Amino acid sequence: MEKHYSPRAIEEKWYGRWESEGAFQPQHPDAEPYCIVIPPPNVTGSLHMGHALNSTLQDILVRFERLRGKDVLWQPGTDHAGIATQMVVERELAKEGLTRQELGREEFLKRVWEWKERSGGTIVRQLKRLGASADWSRSRFTMDEGLSRAVIRVFVTYYREGLIYRDKRLVNWDPKLKTAISDLEVVQREVDGHFWHIRYPVEGSDESLIVATTRPETMLGDTAVAVHPEDERYRHLIGERVRLPLVGRLIPIVADEHADPEQGSGAVKITPAHDFNDFEVARRHDLPMISIFDEEAQINDQAPERYRGLDRFTARKRIVADLEEQGFLVKIEPKRIMMPYGDRSGVVVEPFLTDQWFVDAEKLAGPAIEAVRRGDTRFVPPRWAKTYFQWLENIQPWCISRQLWWGHRIPAWYGPDGAIFVAETEEEAYAEAREQFGPEVRLERDPDVLDTWFSSALWPFSTLGWPDETPELKRFYPTSTLVTGFDIIFFWVARMMMAGLHFMKDVPFRQVYITGLVRDAKGEKMSKSKGNVIDPLEFIEKYGADALRFTLAALETQGRDIKLSESRVEGYRNFATKLWNAARFCRMNEIRGRAPDAGVPEATLTVNRWILSETRRATAELTAALESFRFDVAANTIYHFVWHTFCDWHLEFIKPLLAGEDEAAVAETRAVAGFVLDTILAMLHPFMPFITEELWHAMAPEGAEQARGDLIVGRWPVAESIPADAAAEAEIDWTIRLISEIRSARTAVNVPAAARIPALVRGLEPERRSWLAAERTMIERLARLSEIREVDALSEHGAVMLALDDAGIALPVAEVIDIAEERARLAKAVEKARQEAKALEKRLSNPKFVERAPAEVVEETRARLAEARALADRLAASLARLGG
Repeated sequence: MEKHYSPRAIEEKWYGRWESEGAFQPQHPDAEPYCIVIPPPNVTGSLHMGHALNSTLQDILVRFERLRGKDVLWQPGTDHAGIATQMVVERELAKEGLTRQELGREEFLKRVWEWKERSGGTIVRQLKRLGASADWSRSRFTMDEGLSRAVIRVFVTYYREGLIYRDKRLVNWDPKLKTAISDLEVVQREVDGHFWHIRYPVEGSDESLIVATTRPETMLGDTAVAVHPEDERYRHLIGERVRLPLVGRLIPIVADEHADPEQGSGAVKITPAHDFNDFEVARRHDLPMISIFDEEAQINDQAPERYRGLDRFTARKRIVADLEEQGFLVKIEPKRIMMPYGDRSGVVVEPFLTDQWFVDAEKLAGPAIEAVRRGDTRFVPPRWAKTYFQWLENIQPWCISRQLWWGHRIPAWYGPDGAIFVAETEEEAYAEAREQFGPEVRLERDPDVLDTWFSSALWPFSTLGWPDETPELKRFYPTSTLVTGFDIIFFWVARMMMAGLHFMKDVPFRQVYITGLVRDAKGEKMSKSKGNVIDPLEFIEKYGADALRFTLAALETQGRDIKLSESRVEGYRNFATKLWNAARFCRMNEIRGRAPDAGVPEATLTVNRWILSETRRATAELTAALESFRFDVAANTIYHFVWHTFCDWHLEFIKPLLAGEDEAAVAETRAVAGFVLDTILAMLHPFMPFITEELWHAMAPEGAEQARGDLIVGRWPVAESIPADAAAEAEIDWTIRLISEIRSARTAVNVPAAARIPALVRGLEPERRSWLAAERTMIERLARLSEIREVDALSEHGAVMLALDDAGIALPVAEVIDIAEERARLAKAVEKARQEAKALEKRLSNPKFVERAPAEVVEETRARLAEARALADRLAASLARLGG
């Protein structure tokens, strides 16, 4: 066994072995199945900290259930990522001086597939570096043949059931990419903008209505002005008309609750083809919808000739100038406003009226709502179910068509007289068309592709082989758990629920665990613009995958975001080093792991009975925490047990036993320590798979390594099989508390580490007197005492006074420290801590500081105040305990 822990060497060694030996594949066909489908990362992607968190939590669950003997499948794969992938390849073409249009659709798609084969595996390699034990032999891609067949089958089925239709509706339109995009691909940014207040003259009257807009160019498409039906100022004008400035068109004044009397003038312009709310107003009032943009957001022929062909922002300047010149511009009000930007293109997105394909999501939402209400699928934390319900209960038609080339092409063909033929193959479409129009009919396929989320919605069953009735589909659907982020509950989770219930007649997963967001150490959201993005691969290189994994698990508290700092990762690397050194100590003292069927060793010595009982407790608590997705509790349970209970206490307790001449005691102690270390490695394996596998093999008894096998396919410890011992726990717990109190007191008053001092005890109960007698040698050794004895009375003079339960303890220290000097030092330190606390209290009592300072600065100040107060209290207590 190497002297020093080197993460990189063992990570490369074990991952390759696990994968080559099929350890990630389902192993137990007769056992209970357990399945997780990976949220498919974009094929263009590389590992970011959100992926690292999500994949770590999934891997903890699958390794945990694998060790528990379940038949585990972690189904991996990648998403074709329509827009993102097409943009990557188009940028490559631009370097060659080419466009996709010049290349042609077929040749362009060939180029995309070539790029995918060449560069699309980056994130998979990175997930392997993290230790993800997915069954890569079953990896799927949303554009592979099987999944493509599933997508086409679903589209055709929905269409024939009346759940997919073509309609002219408003969509988010990216004028640079010239495609509809989903809400998730729209980023809202706060920018400096304006409200332009414009006067609309009322027909046949001296009155005017004043409307305000942040996008004056859209007024060219206005088809009404709305006022609230209860607004007394405008009741007499409802049903009248105003003349649209610059255009001259007469448009009605309608009564609609969309108009808010408290906002501005209370009158709002209605532009149905360029605003989502206005679109709904227009439908209620049967208003015409006039689109004044083309697909590049330039003014089209529906507008006055003076503005045609202008870019929207150039048109804005001309329109504002014309309004001012003609007396229609009342005022311009500077204002911070929210503007929608395409996350890929970086340009302002326009609501755009266009012919698209839609899913009637409202009809599919009902069963998805009821399934969660019944408890067929459970959200963890439960509060996310409310978000799920809010979205589904207010669901709108889902636009599923995209004006791209890379993706699943819509299986619709257009024939004469606007006829549409939807079929799984071109042959089927032609067969149907020929029945209607004769053998010479010519069809043209829809050029659009499907929204990426359409294929992702089928992921839990398409990856298992649907529409074929495969053994995997029968065995692993519904899947067990989904681990994902809150931002895609609607875009992905809800749509998987709708599709799964519709086609499989059951929910796609029983539990949905919603992770927190990984933020930087100050709690700021990571972004390239802020320069605070943390690369998980850098941490893996520096500290090892195990340290990063454990950090993420330890910080993953249900319902809270993660503040990630490098110091935490470094700390957990030190934890791994501590475990490594403990294993080396064990090996040097001839402690080895157990043979596969050795069972729990017999224990007669108190210290061995105690550690077995503590092991039982830790195993039970850790198992319960993982079963309830309390990843932070699970990580902290095993951390505390390994670092403190096992390394700091048990290994220190048994050093004299291992060096003793009582062969039976030595054998028992070795057997118990070996069993406990084996149990630790199994419990820690889901969090830190690499170091635990290495140590599992390093601790194998001679001749039994092959029989023990790999830890990844080993056995999870069963708490009930390990004996509990309340008496041993009470005795050793008291001993630890006594040693800890004495150590703390020594440190507080600067007793030299090498100095051995006496401890005088008074008032012990009979049971504790027996514990002291039994553990006296161990207490004296670990507390560095010259002696510990009972006395009838205690003197405070020249001593540190302590209390433990009902007993009093005096530590005479006058011979090893200068009492007066130490009391003066402590008094000075108390005053300094109190002054610091006072200064921080003053700062926090200033309302201006609390209101104006950045939130993280206020939070840090509060934390510093708490620390200063605690330090002052500790120092004051130490001073009070030190007798003069």
